[in-house]
Amino acid sequence: MNGASPLSRADGFGLGLIATGAVSVAVAALVAVVRGALEVFGADVAVRMPVDGGAAAPLAALDGVDSAAYSQAEVTFEALSAGARWMLLLEGALPALATVGVCAVAWRLGVSLIRGRPFRKTMSTTIGIAACLVAAGGLFSQIFGAIARAMIVDRLAASDDGVYDSFAAFSLDLDLAPLGWGFALALVAMAFTWGTRLQRETEGLV
Repeated sequence: MNGASPLSRADGFGLGLIATGAVSVAVAALVAVVRGALEVFGADVAVRMPVDGGAAAPLAALDGVDSAAYSQAEVTFEALSAGARWMLLLEGALPALATVGVCAVAWRLGVSLIRGRPFRKTMSTTIGIAACLVAAGGLFSQIFGAIARAMIVDRLAASDDGVYDSFAAFSLDLDLAPLGWGFALALVAMAFTWGTRLQRETEGLV
């Protein structure tokens, strides 16, 4: 016996629902990766490109709007290099894989709670891997996306230098939020390591 109090029917249903939802979200993320791959390696590829913004007159004319400008444009390219396509694929796939990692943690934790043993030896390792996926996936996806766009601009500039009037040679607006989430999950992993140790010591006293 592990001394854990049995779950109520409502708690068991809630945990089962969370675990099932986590699996569903993970499957949806994997489907999104496949769909993204088909789009990126298709004939025409639509890419959101940072551009030298201009005034958005229709928006600026709205009541309560002082001024409006655009900084991105969705551009459809007839041909892209294989390298740019792979970079674009990684840009979308890495956050999706991070989502799969977090969902795996949620599913495993839900199942462990249902069984009354949340502090398993492998739980901290699973959360640690998810932390790495969230941090690395979030940061590197942005870097790969910026590299892909730089490759696209460089290829366009080979035939027309005037492309630099619209597109920057390299643009990266780094969002550090994934790194923060990764650190938070790493702390949770450490907490589970401590909890596993305490659970083992407690069971040894029973």
